[in-house]
Amino acid sequence: MSRSAGSAKLLRALNEAAALGHLLETGNLTRADLRALTALSTPTISEVLRRLTEAGLVTVVGHDRGRPGPSAEIYAAHPDGGHVFAVSVRDTGTRAVPTLAGAVGDLTGAVRARAEEPADFVRTDPAVAVAALVDRLHAEAGLRAGRPRHVQLAVPGAYDPRTGVVHHVEVPGWNRPGLVAGIADRLGTTVGVDNDVNLAAVAERTRGIAADADGFALVWLGDEGLGLAIDMGGALLRGARGGAGEIGYLPLYAPGSPQGKVELQDLAGGPAVLALAREHGFEGRTAAAAVAAAVAAPADAAEFWATLGDRVSVGLASVVAVLDPALIVLAGEVAHAGGDRLRDAVAAALARWSPQDHRLAVTAIDDDAALLGAFDAGLAALRGQLIATIRDSAD
Repeated sequence: MSRSAGSAKLLRALNEAAALGHLLETGNLTRADLRALTALSTPTISEVLRRLTEAGLVTVVGHDRGRPGPSAEIYAAHPDGGHVFAVSVRDTGTRAVPTLAGAVGDLTGAVRARAEEPADFVRTDPAVAVAALVDRLHAEAGLRAGRPRHVQLAVPGAYDPRTGVVHHVEVPGWNRPGLVAGIADRLGTTVGVDNDVNLAAVAERTRGIAADADGFALVWLGDEGLGLAIDMGGALLRGARGGAGEIGYLPLYAPGSPQGKVELQDLAGGPAVLALAREHGFEGRTAAAAVAAAVAAPADAAEFWATLGDRVSVGLASVVAVLDPALIVLAGEVAHAGGDRLRDAVAAALARWSPQDHRLAVTAIDDDAALLGAFDAGLAALRGQLIATIRDSAD
């Protein structure tokens, strides 16, 4: 008897999880739509929708009057069935204190509020700063008091999920052991962490030019650092310790240097690009600003573009040789500023390194790609949690 009751409870939970999954993925659906998608009977679908509605996860958003007979109710995931918070840690280098950017959205993916503020992590504990930004977003979005269901962090470093430590990060305090667990404890929720360039690739996959790509490599050319994200059919390659893609540390043979080598960061990182631009007479407060000045003076910039293209292509040649990606996306502040001019210079230089033809493109995302990617990744995690919670309720 108990086994039969348990089986019925499990089946009910699986049906509810399946229906919610279709509503989250597809959007507005009628009972008939859900019946066709799930192969469940009309009474079962009606009961599933009743239970999901009572749980606050589903709501009626309209009526379909385009069919014979009584109008059919149209169901959708309830926007306030859950909220996701995304926080991006930005390394601004030595010129200014770092910043925290954040966004909060509902279960449908609509952004309710965004905020950005400087964060002096020398004087302020990172866990305190993140919690304060989440509280601010909570208030600005007009959400009722309560714990957030999920927070997704974008960090300028490599996150090792085995140890919970962020490596290769220059922002003070963010490499402290136990920090991520401390943030989760302070917020009272689950916290996801990923490299900011990886999350920029998530945004490129969900919102950008890589939506239909079998796989792609995203090369981040920023005002400060370099980064690489590797998307393999929609799955990111993170490595054993989260360090895959730290291309700025790629060593290059340089006999004339003191150690016999330089790192790619020394050639194509933001400070190196700014210095190169100034050597060619293009000024700017940042690397991106100096590159924009070169774009505005095409007649005088040929040598600059050729040199910059060569430098970037040195790193890309290694990526191409190992991964052979179907698409290479140039992203980051410098890539945005250089646009098609930079793409063409890199493509011409890469052709000299590699005999294969490679598709290069500049990202079409002109917003904060790391924050958007954190939002999208967090939303997927939140939805997965809700479905898992329904299934677990049958245990």
